[in-house]
Amino acid sequence: MTDAPFRPFDTHLDEAHALTLLQEATSGADDGELFLERRVSEALVLDDGRIRSASYDASEGFGLRAVRGEVAGYAHSTHLTEAALRRAVQTARLAVGDGGGVLAAPPPGTNTRLYTDADPMADAVFAVKIDLLREIDDFLRALDPRVVQVSASLAASLQEVEILRPEGTHLRDIRPMARLNISVIVEHEGRRESGSAGGGGRIGLKGLMARDHWQATAREALRIAVVNLAAEPAPAGVIDVVLAPGWPGILLHEAVGHGLEGDFNRKKSSAFAGLMGQRVAAPGVTVIDDGTLPDRRGSINIDDEGMPSARNVLIEDGILTGYMQDRQNARLMGVAPTGNGRRESYAHAPMPRMTNTLMLGGDTDPADILADLKDGIYAVGFGGGQVDITNGKFVFSCTEAYRVKDGKVGAPVKGATLIGDGPTALQKIRAIGNDMALDPGMGNCGKAGQWVPVGVGQPTLMIGGLTVGGSAA
Repeated sequence: MTDAPFRPFDTHLDEAHALTLLQEATSGADDGELFLERRVSEALVLDDGRIRSASYDASEGFGLRAVRGEVAGYAHSTHLTEAALRRAVQTARLAVGDGGGVLAAPPPGTNTRLYTDADPMADAVFAVKIDLLREIDDFLRALDPRVVQVSASLAASLQEVEILRPEGTHLRDIRPMARLNISVIVEHEGRRESGSAGGGGRIGLKGLMARDHWQATAREALRIAVVNLAAEPAPAGVIDVVLAPGWPGILLHEAVGHGLEGDFNRKKSSAFAGLMGQRVAAPGVTVIDDGTLPDRRGSINIDDEGMPSARNVLIEDGILTGYMQDRQNARLMGVAPTGNGRRESYAHAPMPRMTNTLMLGGDTDPADILADLKDGIYAVGFGGGQVDITNGKFVFSCTEAYRVKDGKVGAPVKGATLIGDGPTALQKIRAIGNDMALDPGMGNCGKAGQWVPVGVGQPTLMIGGLTVGGSAA
């Protein structure tokens, strides 16, 4: 990844010319880089017994950036040629002006390899992938006569990135991604409900296509759909909520994670701005962002500025200790970058983004947490959510939830929506389980029009007094 030979993807662009032009673009700048990317991806979708879509995409291009102070000039092109790069230099130079900046130190080197560089799409031929999707459909319909519709998809991609810096540093990373997703609709006595399951990571397709794996995924999707067939209207009001481990960490990601990104705090638009060193969560709450977990969806060997990924502690025992930083915001805030400079593609400039955002486990038995819930909701799965970064207010819809009374998990409920704000929710955490788990590998995070893969995780949590929007008082 570090000091790799410069291997641009087109013979019309060589190292000497590229470096000379990059140095011209960043003369007098604080920072900058030439980011080259090649990406190939494949997606197959079966819906209701038929292949609905089969796509293969290949793209490549470069992005050139020059940074001075709070301003960044950025230009990108799909043409990997010297002529295109020269035009990009003219655009990037607009941010530098008369110059005067001192070029920031290059990223430190790393030999870390968190995932394979093999192409996941090569694990099986096209016909085998199609047969698998059809087998999933047949399996679910044979499993339960109430199944009326099945959707299954396989997706895989391979992203190659190369970063050239003005001082001549070369960095390279090859990033695989694979995912299997299954959704099912069941019908009973005129009522229809759905369930879905899936996941993946920076792995090959082989493991996802193994019979024991896809059958377990299919059964889980069916289980959730059947649970929802028996769901009652959710209560409404301010009640205590227990969150299951794993994927419910998406609430933490949205309600807390974005507010801990450096750019929002530098601009003082985050609910956590100016609170460094202060208590922002209940005792025992420790939140980290860790891009170094092997094979995980949100992991990266290096970020999209060339910084090695890291395990960054954001909140420790309830005290705010750090933000996630890219190079520009870290420099402006007088702190070190944290390996969180990420971009969707060569067509986008990097910004501070999460990788795998987790709340660490405590020492309480999850069964004891549920036993202490006198009247509330046990939220196991989440769908879509929204958050306002400036105040941390969030709204999340539950895809699987249960009514709990006197410590007993009762009937499933439908239509439960959790409403609150991240800073307050952190302070209201009453119990932290010893069962921290990661999500199955299905997260995508949007920010400023850019999407990147992420991971989440948490233990069983009890949060006191969340507002639940439901169907019954």
